[in-house]
Amino acid sequence: MLTVGNSSVMNFENAIRGARNPMNSWNRMDSCFKAGKYILGENDLALAKRLCKAGRDHRKFLRQIFVSVDINAPIYWWKEFDTYKVGTVSNSTSTMHKIHSREFRMDQFSHDQMTPKTREKLSEIVAYLEELRQEYLRTKDRQVWMDMIQLLPSSYNQLRTCSLNYEVLANIYHSRKNHKLSEWHTFCDYIRTLPYATDLITLGE
Repeated sequence: MLTVGNSSVMNFENAIRGARNPMNSWNRMDSCFKAGKYILGENDLALAKRLCKAGRDHRKFLRQIFVSVDINAPIYWWKEFDTYKVGTVSNSTSTMHKIHSREFRMDQFSHDQMTPKTREKLSEIVAYLEELRQEYLRTKDRQVWMDMIQLLPSSYNQLRTCSLNYEVLANIYHSRKNHKLSEWHTFCDYIRTLPYATDLITLGE
């Protein structure tokens, strides 16, 4: 299970202006802001599409279109997301510092694709984690804290605020759109909702 929120896209205007630097064609810029959104004009959109279709060497302007988004996803998905190191930054909620600060509940874990038997086993683990948490709050015993850390399943959901750019998102989309993890499909669905994603990221798929 993966959810996204607080998504924002920035710096379209500067990225498009930079895309025109090689040919000194700034006089052909025809984009503008309308109701707080940057709307690509016919000339600018045509240029952007040509550059994207020409390949990575030509679409450098995508690296200057920034995206910030909150992602809540299981640890097993974050392990794969961490493959994308270049052009990304993320600040996560802290497992090390705050694992004991709230009650362990099933809704903090991804179990939407588990069989009933496996979900029952997870429920037992979550209940035991809550026992450990209560014991740690009473005793502050470091061994109990270590038990929580090492027992925590990879299905535990973690929230991160991530900064990316359109180039990274294009790489993610084309690499992960057919992945066997449903979380990647959800994230690729999110990518499709971004401004001009069809023209600049998915390339008309």
